[in-house]
Amino acid sequence: MYGPRVIVSMSVVLVVFAAATYFLSGSSFTTLWQTVLCAILLQVGYFIGVLLLVAREKAARAKRQEQARGAGLGEADVSSDMGAGRTPNLKIRDR
Repeated sequence: MYGPRVIVSMSVVLVVFAAATYFLSGSSFTTLWQTVLCAILLQVGYFIGVLLLVAREKAARAKRQEQARGAGLGEADVSSDMGAGRTPNLKIRDR
């Protein structure tokens, strides 16, 4: 997940939500607290999503190491296969 894109997307969602809430309720106070609640729920969802992605990657990495041990590869072979010691090729853009 690309950080700036997530922040901009969440901001746009909150602005649209606030406008719709104000249109439906006509109350600034109701709009404010419901928008704050929506922002908190979005952050919790984003945090849970990141945790799931990290857990999935950790499980996949452990599985690759276990398969490498079963195939008779040493720890050095597994580390080099996973790119340890190298800088990953990161793209500037998220697609």
